[in-house]
Amino acid sequence: MRKVAAAKFKEQCLSILDHLGPEGIVVTKHGKPVAKVIPFERASAGLIGALRGRITINGKILSTGLAWDAGG
Repeated sequence: MRKVAAAKFKEQCLSILDHLGPEGIVVTKHGKPVAKVIPFERASAGLIGALRGRITINGKILSTGLAWDAGG
């Protein structure tokens, strides 16, 4: 992941944002990470369907699993 110092980010913000890759960048101060800038549209796109085939749902997903009588 690409890192950029906060001062450089401040000076070149628009240019950096225009060339932002899908992995984003880490903004640092004194060599320590303080922020991560990622493209908005791609931030959650990888999460959709990410667990397909990795998890199993047992039972009714919309049920609490408890039996109850609302009429009595």
